[in-house]
Amino acid sequence: MFWQLFFLTTTILSTTRLLALAAGMARPGCQERCGNLSIPYPFGIGPGCFRSGLEITCDHSTGRAYLGSAGSSIWAFDIFLLQGEARVHKHLTWDCYNDTGISDFSRSFMDLRSYQISHTKNKFTAIGCDTIAFIQGENTNSYTSGCMSFCSSKESVDTNGQCTGMGCCQTSIPANLTYFNTTFSTRQSASVQDFNPCSYAFVIETQQFRFDISDLAGYNFAYKYSDGVPLVLNWVAGKESCDEAKKNMSSYACLSKNSECIPSDSGPGYLCNCSSGYGGNPYLEDGCQDIDECAFPEQYLCLGQCTNTIGSYSCTCPKGTRSSNASTVHCSPYQDPTKTVKMVLGISIGTVFLLVCIFPLVIEYQKRKLIKEKDGFFKQNGGFILLEQMRSGRVDTVRVFSKKELENATNNFDKRRELGRGGHGTVYKGIMKDSRVVAIKRSKVCNTKQKDEFVQEIIILSQINHRNVVRLLGCCLEVEIPILVYEFIPNGTLFQLIHSEGASISLDDRLRIAIESAEALAYLHSSAFPSIIHGDVKSSNILLDDKYMAKVTDFGASHMLAKDETQFMTIVQGTLGYLDPEYLQERQLTEKSDVYSFGVVILELITRKTAIYSEDSSERKGLASSFMVTMKENKLQDMLDKSIVGVGMEPLQAIAELAKKCLSMKGEERPQMTEVVERLKTIRKNWQEKLKEYYATETENNYAKHSANCPSSIAQCRSITMELEHGR
Repeated sequence: MFWQLFFLTTTILSTTRLLALAAGMARPGCQERCGNLSIPYPFGIGPGCFRSGLEITCDHSTGRAYLGSAGSSIWAFDIFLLQGEARVHKHLTWDCYNDTGISDFSRSFMDLRSYQISHTKNKFTAIGCDTIAFIQGENTNSYTSGCMSFCSSKESVDTNGQCTGMGCCQTSIPANLTYFNTTFSTRQSASVQDFNPCSYAFVIETQQFRFDISDLAGYNFAYKYSDGVPLVLNWVAGKESCDEAKKNMSSYACLSKNSECIPSDSGPGYLCNCSSGYGGNPYLEDGCQDIDECAFPEQYLCLGQCTNTIGSYSCTCPKGTRSSNASTVHCSPYQDPTKTVKMVLGISIGTVFLLVCIFPLVIEYQKRKLIKEKDGFFKQNGGFILLEQMRSGRVDTVRVFSKKELENATNNFDKRRELGRGGHGTVYKGIMKDSRVVAIKRSKVCNTKQKDEFVQEIIILSQINHRNVVRLLGCCLEVEIPILVYEFIPNGTLFQLIHSEGASISLDDRLRIAIESAEALAYLHSSAFPSIIHGDVKSSNILLDDKYMAKVTDFGASHMLAKDETQFMTIVQGTLGYLDPEYLQERQLTEKSDVYSFGVVILELITRKTAIYSEDSSERKGLASSFMVTMKENKLQDMLDKSIVGVGMEPLQAIAELAKKCLSMKGEERPQMTEVVERLKTIRKNWQEKLKEYYATETENNYAKHSANCPSSIAQCRSITMELEHGR
């Protein structure tokens, strides 16, 4: 116990000494602290103690430090040299109401010159029912954004701690913001005043805030943050790039000779850091000092003799001992090996001679065997047929990759490069020599029939040119099971988006993704020749690109059929919960099988339930069968995702009716995919038009009744109105 306590105490002391060495220092002769805040240069108190724009004012009566000159209200409580950040307190903007209107209010804004509001660590947040808050700011352009929070009763408030628009809402802010002001649109309803008399708007550090329903009661939230809410500011030593700053050494901030300039992560400008092996303050001439690594054995390992050097250290074994690596392996005594040198030398020479003679022969044999094997696989997989098609110009968008190229691109198919694993194979993230990122699918099995048709399928897939179908880039045929190379889609699958906790998806985005996915399937059914039946339509086979556009992928279960043809399947392929019951019974694969599976995807979008799901600890149920029972009992609303019910039942009822048709037990009663596309587009168009009419009416009423509350001008109010009409 004593030795454990001793070791723990030693570790803590070493870590404390290392942190103290790397801590910031004030300029010589300048005040080093204000209250609990350590003030490192380039910050400082008083003339000559700070770099331009980074002045600190200290209120000695309260022990609080403020960013800027006297009169500043920005209370700083943390300054980080390495990250270029400062944490400060900022007061709230609020309006409190009674039966006659606004009974109490507070307005707060922030005007920064040498600082920017971190767009990665802060969020604009509004709390309250029947609350519309606006943030206005300036970076390179004027910026205005709104945040809407509605709840008709205390029971309707979101209680999961997230700001999803029911009692609390959040939105991101842009980069390089140096000024912002927050305002409200006046409340329209008095029904919430009993449990929520106040509305609040503020910018807050994301990690420091979690919404609680008690924040709505009385002045609770104002009392909780009476000193202001915490937020993170970014600062830079200079606004130039590192190359430009070094041209003018008189203003260059990195004064220590053992320092280096690093570009700021938050925007234009640069920061300074001590070079490797040094610690301290890089903004002072002698601020970066050599670290004695030997004094910190927990951070700089050495199991032998540690010797500090300028900017580094060395670790060696004492004389008479040795180690393969004295930093990690203990030194051990060894005997002089001169007695066995001759024997070892003779054996070594003989072994080396034998290896020199045999090794080239073995290598040559293995090379020829490998080449022969690759040629055999290439021919077996139809490689020569594909090359002939490429020479004739019929296939000009597909490239034939070598096995070595794909191994290099995936780090020899490293498990850490896996993007997904399914019934048909594994998909890896590949980085080609030209830095292009691709998705490489390595199938598990491939029967003889599939091999015979593989090249024909590549020819067909290479000619698919649709924005909502993942594009085939090439293949590798010199392996036993052919490998396909597709374009890389970065934002994961629709399944992950729908079923991840905390993700917020608007009804408009759900309809757009459904339309894009349906258009891809309609293209495969109607425009490709011969027609292509996907065979495994599900939310995990719909990818989302950098703009969250849907891309249908995974043709491992697909089949090519002539128009109106069906194919008898000896083995049923697909995913439980999405499989067409008619296909299961009759083994007949048709285009309507894809329609049924897409109907399940529609249900996932509007219910956010998986194809096979369970509620609480109850038994697992099929989403499609549960939905059909619910529709029959006229209880659709019980299954819908609660976050979209607020848009009204009319569009949701229309979507549900379309899903019901797609899930008909008989394929002949299901619509074609082209009909599904048109119906989805009609539903979305009608809903958008009604949404625009609603927001136009609401905005006009607000504008007419409360034009005096506009932040700056009539034109600006009209701009905000247009943003609301378009759902931004």
